[in-house]
Amino acid sequence: MVSLTEDLSPLRPDRNLALELVRATEAAAIRAVPFIGRGQKEAADGAAVDAMRAFLGTVAFDGRVVIGEGEKDNAPMLFNGEHVGTGKGPACDIAVDPIDGTSLTAAGRQNALSVIAVSDRGTMLDASSVFYMDKLVTGPAGVGVVDIRLPIGENIRRLAEALGKPVDEIVVSVLNRPRHEQLIDDIREAGAGTRLMSDGDVAGGINAARHAARTDMCVGIGGSPEGIVTACAIKALGGHIQGRLWARDDDERQRGIDSGLDMDKVYEADDLVKGNNTIFVATGVTDGQLVAGVRREGGYVYTESVVLRGASGTLRRVSSDHLVSKWL
Repeated sequence: MVSLTEDLSPLRPDRNLALELVRATEAAAIRAVPFIGRGQKEAADGAAVDAMRAFLGTVAFDGRVVIGEGEKDNAPMLFNGEHVGTGKGPACDIAVDPIDGTSLTAAGRQNALSVIAVSDRGTMLDASSVFYMDKLVTGPAGVGVVDIRLPIGENIRRLAEALGKPVDEIVVSVLNRPRHEQLIDDIREAGAGTRLMSDGDVAGGINAARHAARTDMCVGIGGSPEGIVTACAIKALGGHIQGRLWARDDDERQRGIDSGLDMDKVYEADDLVKGNNTIFVATGVTDGQLVAGVRREGGYVYTESVVLRGASGTLRRVSSDHLVSKWL
């Protein structure tokens, strides 16, 4: 098997997989533009899926979709288990989310992203049988300091000490959901502030792990696929991530057990994605803290993307100008 490290070596810049994948997230983000703020989240997602799939087909790698748009019978594009790419080059696991935040896109709200995450074949946890995961994400200061098994107040106090700042300056991101009412109360009771997210917990997790970001921690129950995708990014940022699968009912819990998942386990970063040979790419669909959204002015469309590589611990920004006549 050709490893991602070998394929991305400086001796072979023409096969820079990370930058090739940016073309696919750019395409998905641009195709979603006509649907931003139009209340048509399914149409936006469909356009983004079609564009991403078309561009992935041109990339020189053998990608196996571990986290996609669902099972084949329910989602004909980018389904779990599908192979994408030319079939030549590194054998990889791939997680795709053509739009992380379809509701955000439909409403014209911030933090919608087009996302791809990649790791070596066989290293990415397949948690598709359980829809939700309880997650805890911080930057490097939280490594060995916080633990999802501890009360949130204790984790806040520990992180504040590690960061060298008072508790009342700690800001915690949480999805604004009824299931998090007690969690939000506990965060505020501990003396920290909250940043409530309507959707888009991939961006929330990455922002909590970035250097000099506006948030310090991201907690709560969100999508389990998003947890795997976020873990690929956290590897490059040197941050902390833990997750516990959260079944909605007994049937889903049993499906998880039947698929080989440990429903009582705290999944550490290396359980979610083994090793540091990860790539995460994201292009902004709408504006957010992580990247700017797609912007159209005159005859051009402008995109901003980030590329994070776990092997080198780098975050790169890619700004691109696209001729409207070629896209929209």
